[in-house]
Amino acid sequence: MEVLDTKEKGSDVNLATYLLWDGFNKEYEVAVVISSDSDLVEPIKVVINQLGLPVGVLHPYRRKSTELSAVATFYRPIRKRALGASQFPSILTDADGTISKPTTW
Repeated sequence: MEVLDTKEKGSDVNLATYLLWDGFNKEYEVAVVISSDSDLVEPIKVVINQLGLPVGVLHPYRRKSTELSAVATFYRPIRKRALGASQFPSILTDADGTISKPTTW
């Protein structure tokens, strides 16, 4: 499979919406956001300051977001080893057949 367009549409808005919605509905005690998108600063601030819930940010890239790190309750990089340990196996089998991870991943 080849990915031709890697742009995300609306994912930051969706994440912000459910971060707030779930926070207002007391669906979590602490939230963890995996992003380096500074568009999420304001919803994170609302959850922390208005709802009194902690929000941590795990950043996936080498370069950190100073905006997110300034507002998050905690801010950490995603360690390569932890990311590797979180991957599915290269081959998965279910009732519909076999799924293989692309060799370039």
